[in-house]
Amino acid sequence: MRINRIIPAVVGLGLLVMLAQPSVADAAEIKVLCSTALKAVMEDLVPQFERATKHRVVITFGLASALTQRIEAGEAFDVAVLTPPLIDEVIKQGRIAADTRTSIARSGLAIAIRAGARKPDISTVDAFKRALLAAKSIIYAREGASGVAFAALIQRLAIAEDLQSKIRLAVTGAEVGESVARGDAEFGVLPVSEILPVRGAELLGAFPTEVQSYVVMVAGVSASATQGSAARDLIAFLAAPAALPVITAKGMERR
Repeated sequence: MRINRIIPAVVGLGLLVMLAQPSVADAAEIKVLCSTALKAVMEDLVPQFERATKHRVVITFGLASALTQRIEAGEAFDVAVLTPPLIDEVIKQGRIAADTRTSIARSGLAIAIRAGARKPDISTVDAFKRALLAAKSIIYAREGASGVAFAALIQRLAIAEDLQSKIRLAVTGAEVGESVARGDAEFGVLPVSEILPVRGAELLGAFPTEVQSYVVMVAGVSASATQGSAARDLIAFLAAPAALPVITAKGMERR
């Protein structure tokens, strides 16, 4: 058992040694377009990567759909982290190198509530439905992966019409978290990874297993990356076993 615990650390240390080869003169600036679902993970792991490699990583966070539009409009980047359907689309368009497609982590959908608010039961599908129907207001990002999945779910549960008057639509996940923290909305729908960092809000719970959906984060290197080698190193770092403790602590998991 002890050996099993040591292996990921050894692999991670080996990767750090391998990546820590460039001299300061060879250090690259890596431009990353990254879905907000992976923000907390990136904010922890990227500084470690920068210290190990001397590379500099410049990240733009946003909705995966909005970042995809920027890629399709021709914006320059080295690494993109998007949801699987969107990254597959830009791979199909020849904008991301297919052989660099790498799954990083996923996060289940959950309900955010204001810190200290009442905590209704959502542990079963029936309890989940009752809690949604009893909520005074529910907010989610219209074009976010979590919002799209939630909209489809309440249709499947045949409660969309009953919830219509309670639904509030946001542009971004950050707006969802802020609204819940202020008490403007009772429930906020977000991936677990986007709820945990929100000050003034807390995790009520993940969706029941039977109706759970996951926001999956997949990375790829731009087909025209100016820092292709360094970009591949960054993805390898994020996907390494040594990154798993951070991924888990931030409310995500590996498939």
